[in-house]
Amino acid sequence: MSRIGFKPIEIPQGVEVKIDEKNFATVKGAKGQLGQQLNTDMKFEIEDNIINVIRPTDNKRHRSLHGLTRSLLFNMIEGVTKGFEKKLELVGVGYRANKQGNKLVLNLGFSHPIEMEDPEGITVEVPSQTEILIKGIDKQQVGNYAAKIRELRKPEPYKGKGVRYSGETVRRKVGKTG
Repeated sequence: MSRIGFKPIEIPQGVEVKIDEKNFATVKGAKGQLGQQLNTDMKFEIEDNIINVIRPTDNKRHRSLHGLTRSLLFNMIEGVTKGFEKKLELVGVGYRANKQGNKLVLNLGFSHPIEMEDPEGITVEVPSQTEILIKGIDKQQVGNYAAKIRELRKPEPYKGKGVRYSGETVRRKVGKTG
């Protein structure tokens, strides 16, 4: 059983959190503003820069929504203060990435380069030809965009070539013996 829902959320200095009567949460901070509709069953107590998420009953649905609601709200607050980032690595001969304006151009062993336009609210940096750094304030958007890039050429198990998350280990298989 998870107890994440019971942990109080501390509101840092310079962050403004508003939750209206229909549970639409708006969080403003130094890096920007986020808004999200939270489940209407959950209740919130805000006092002395601390938010507590309260569930109405102990049934299974409310228990699962309790931790989810708390995590969503916590990620919004962390996003507007620190931001989120994902790092991708390109492994393979000739696999490289570069930035052209607001487009990410990837050479992943296909007959043509792949161009991807940066979504709004996300910045993409290419520190080297084999590294991609995705930054943003919305954790879900950053993760989705990183997953889209990884989906273009997943790491394969024989040589390990492909796009992988930084720190990801690829299970290798032994090839045929001739």
